[in-house]
Amino acid sequence: MTTDVELTELPETSVLTETGIPRNAQDLEAVYDIPVTVSAVLGKTTMQVSQLLKLGRGAVVELDRKLGEAIDIYVNNRLIARGEVVMVDDNRLGVTMTEIIKSERGF
Repeated sequence: MTTDVELTELPETSVLTETGIPRNAQDLEAVYDIPVTVSAVLGKTTMQVSQLLKLGRGAVVELDRKLGEAIDIYVNNRLIARGEVVMVDDNRLGVTMTEIIKSERGF
């Protein structure tokens, strides 16, 4: 599922680097135009190929999530947040981030 995520620019205050050294947000302008892949995962399941081949139009595949449970948001295949599916307009979906996942690397 590809989705639109609204991103805000960093404020002009300083931010910390991985080493904890403050860096001005202007130093990060070089990376603003780098494309990234954003994925929103509603849930997962495991099935045999024979089961997959039996699926037809209208088939329901049960996922490992409950209705209303947070979905996972990945950037370049790395889990970065959890969120909720929202309706953007009459026929488009979006994602609202409700929790940012802290990385061990501490980006």
